[in-house]
Amino acid sequence: MNALTASELLSLFGQFLVLSMLSIGGAITTAPEMNRYLVGDQHWLTDAQFTASVAIAQAAPGPNVLFVAVLGWNVAGPIGALATMSGILLPSTALSLWATRWGQARRETRGVRAFTTGMAPLTIGLLLATGWVLAGPAAGHVGAMLLVAATVLVMLRTRLSPMWPVAGGALVGALGWA
Repeated sequence: MNALTASELLSLFGQFLVLSMLSIGGAITTAPEMNRYLVGDQHWLTDAQFTASVAIAQAAPGPNVLFVAVLGWNVAGPIGALATMSGILLPSTALSLWATRWGQARRETRGVRAFTTGMAPLTIGLLLATGWVLAGPAAGHVGAMLLVAATVLVMLRTRLSPMWPVAGGALVGALGWA
């Protein structure tokens, strides 16, 4: 954990403020950009710390966006968590409220239907980029990569809950196989 200056905290808040408007499909879709900023540009976290932060938050019950608070906490403690969470939540929440009301009133129009249909491939692409970044630390380990491949196959071919592959990954990791 770092002691950030006021300008660094403002920069952290601003980065997550911008990412909020890009997080189509949820905050997790901007994880690659968060990684680039926190690990690559600022060097506030290592790749392993970033991945562990996301994994811990995703394993905890509650909203998917909790990983943003964990990242902020690991960068600058409680004030870092406040900066990242308020940055990621404020703009997207305000826009979502407005857009939902506007879209509901016009849901049968051609433009709104085209927009919602077009957002699906964008969301899938952002999720694939996130998976790529999160699998990075395990890239040199054959067992981990086989586990990732098996999970992708299970998710594509079955209607099995994603919790089962996650539980399987936790078991494999606990046994030291990946």
